Amino acid sequence: MCDSAGDILKPRVAVLGGCGFIGRNLVDYLITNDLVSGVRVVDKTPPQLAFLNPAHTKVFEDPRVEYKSANLINPTSCAAALDTGTAEPWGLVVNCAGETRVGQSEAVYSEGIYTLSCNVARECAKQKIARLVEISSGYMSSKDKPHKETDPVNPWTIEAIMKAKVEQELKKLEPELNYTILRPAIVYGIGDRRSLTPRLLYGAIYKHLGETMKLLWTSELRMHTVHVRDVCRAAWTLGRSPAAARRVYNLVDTADSTQGSLADIVADIFKINHDYYGTAISTLAKTDIASVAEEANDKHLTAWADICRQYGLQHTPLEPSAAADSLSNRHLCLDGSRLHEILPPTVPAPTVHLLRQVLEDYASMNLFPNELLL
Repeated sequence: MCDSAGDILKPRVAVLGGCGFIGRNLVDYLITNDLVSGVRVVDKTPPQLAFLNPAHTKVFEDPRVEYKSANLINPTSCAAALDTGTAEPWGLVVNCAGETRVGQSEAVYSEGIYTLSCNVARECAKQKIARLVEISSGYMSSKDKPHKETDPVNPWTIEAIMKAKVEQELKKLEPELNYTILRPAIVYGIGDRRSLTPRLLYGAIYKHLGETMKLLWTSELRMHTVHVRDVCRAAWTLGRSPAAARRVYNLVDTADSTQGSLADIVADIFKINHDYYGTAISTLAKTDIASVAEEANDKHLTAWADICRQYGLQHTPLEPSAAADSLSNRHLCLDGSRLHEILPPTVPAPTVHLLRQVLEDYASMNLFPNELLL
């Protein structure tokens, strides 16, 4: 896989869930910056079916990149995915895998997050892998006071509840397992489908409908963010740092993003008006938030289907769905000082340019109508 002595000194890295949003960007980061001798991409979905953009496709065709199909929910498949054979042992394993689809049952999330991650951790402990970086969740508290890594956790999304259980399992595997836990805020950037991109799709939908985009609660709701580039940088840097062993790090930029600041960007991109229902009406909706989410999803999905037909988008993976827990009056507010002291973010805040980039990338692949960006 590599010929030069310099490449031999570089680690081999396994990226689990490597065709997903964070995973593909991490593979790009490792290869583009020439940090590794080889990367094994493990995913159920092959790169050819993962809607990679041309730049990521080129990276995945690099001879240092190896793809391996695996279902990490199955322990035997997980072991095979991390089997090095006669090659050098893994210098780093990054687990970006996990169930992210909206509206699944608790059993699906338990299997697709908890069972999967526990299988990975046990296999890494068994192989005595140098370091496992576990991409966890920043949704570990819903207070408007910045949540520190050392604060008690009270996860409030089903994904975060499962990730919190995973974090406990990692601790139980000490000292055999050497790990680092990353808790990202809302991750955005090229390839995002389920973080900020649904909100961008709402903007496109309300431009298409000619209506004001109205949001629950108020503009002050904290919705902290982090660019995927800084997530990848942190995964690599902390995954190679002895000081980061068995530590937890919040990943968040310095923007102190709110629902209002993000909605302003969406409104600017699509030149639409937006407003808020406010606390009183939103509190009434809270009594049956599942029905509110279902009604909103029905409206948005119907309009999105009309947009796809009008502009000839036949196979787009984009979908403007929202889970009920994402509509609650809960803050995502993280204290990032532990990481910022050693690794300040390179992308301090979401901007119109950065979020337009996400949609322009999809538009270049005919997965989003460029006409709605004009």
